[in-house]
Amino acid sequence: MAQHSRLSTAPPPTAPARESTGHLLLRAHIVLLVFCVFAHTAVFNLLGVDGAAVVLGVLLLGTLGLAVPRIALARPARFPWRRMPWAALGYLVFALLSVLWSGWPWATLLTWTLQASITVVALFIAFTLSWHEIARALSSALKWVIGLSLLLELWVALVLRHPLLPFFSDLPAGKPDPHWYWVRGDLFDGGRLQGIVGNSNTLGILCAFALVVFGLLYAQGARRRPALLVWLVLAAFLFLRAGSATAFASLGVGALVLGAALLMRRTRTPGGRSRMYALFAGLAVAGGAAAWFARDALFGALGKSSDLTGRVEIWRKVWERAVHRPVFGNGFSSPWVPWDPAFHDWIIDHRITVFMAHNMWLDVFLQLGALGVVLIAVVFFAFAWRAWFFAIDRPRWDLVKDRPYAALSLLPTVLVAMLLVLGLAESTPIMLWGWLLVILLSFKLKISPFVGSGPGEGAPPQSRRQTA
Repeated sequence: MAQHSRLSTAPPPTAPARESTGHLLLRAHIVLLVFCVFAHTAVFNLLGVDGAAVVLGVLLLGTLGLAVPRIALARPARFPWRRMPWAALGYLVFALLSVLWSGWPWATLLTWTLQASITVVALFIAFTLSWHEIARALSSALKWVIGLSLLLELWVALVLRHPLLPFFSDLPAGKPDPHWYWVRGDLFDGGRLQGIVGNSNTLGILCAFALVVFGLLYAQGARRRPALLVWLVLAAFLFLRAGSATAFASLGVGALVLGAALLMRRTRTPGGRSRMYALFAGLAVAGGAAAWFARDALFGALGKSSDLTGRVEIWRKVWERAVHRPVFGNGFSSPWVPWDPAFHDWIIDHRITVFMAHNMWLDVFLQLGALGVVLIAVVFFAFAWRAWFFAIDRPRWDLVKDRPYAALSLLPTVLVAMLLVLGLAESTPIMLWGWLLVILLSFKLKISPFVGSGPGEGAPPQSRRQTA
């Protein structure tokens, strides 16, 4: 007969799964790498061209040292070769081929090597980290940018008490153009802040990205949410003080896209989605027309002149050179190498040689012609297409059709919208950290079409809930 017992028949309790030391070191390396790419101008201003090249080279070699064993352990057959971002890789191959007709071949080889290195790094991150870990890595890198920017601004304003030049150089006898300064020390003077990146526009857009990443991590239920609120406040403060019209526009469009995606999630029928698409198209046309006819007032409110602070003149000069070779372009160089004779003293702004066209489409047209524009358009179209349906479609891979949405699935959609807006006034989306985000998110969307599914995915220890 059965007997009463106070001994439990349940399995003994076990400690929760912990991340291995190797994986923690991998994540730390990726955070350092992403930070150095985001703040590459800070590395340059601190160490110069040679020092920055050494730092990025060491980080790249470290990445390769970590990537090769992991891919080997995963067995090549399991590496998602077929899901590589082939459109972006095709653009990269065409950029390398342009050395055959480039008007600046050494600049082509130099900048292509940098672009290829960024591509390898982005592919490695996408393959080894989960969606949650990617968001956390971006968050950590952006926290370093924000925290060090605030500390540097405080040090210049309270201790140094005069503008800081790159390489910590002494101020010359004659007053240099303010655009030469690394930090101007305007923290308590009401001026625009430049932060550790040394540029108000760059600081503004990085803070805008930080607001998106921090906000979605908060909605996802990340740990230490009160601390995340503090970082949101700091990012908002630096975003406002950077005073970048481009960053304001990018964040505004990102917010609109976020709202549209959330509305689409609530639409249950195909007909309802069609009506929503028609509504969005109408609002986009009306908003674009209003912005065009009220552009002078809008530029004035954003602190911009009618020529977009000299950008129209830059675009005119770039166009004049680009139309001479409209099909294949003049040769890849992202960014322009300022000491190359082809670019040195070609376009001068505030006594500084300009190193990009301040419009990614015009920049690609100059470098790779109409064929390059088609390729980069395919890259961003494929990226935006996958990101949109990644955000609005409910995760489903079996008969279960009511799985909750993940807040982090909104991240690629908002970021690609912000990058496209940024590309109208900057060339950043096709170089350095902009290209890193494009490759990273494009590849991750293809190999992990659901948050928690695909290479590198697993049960995220930092997430307590999955609903948006």
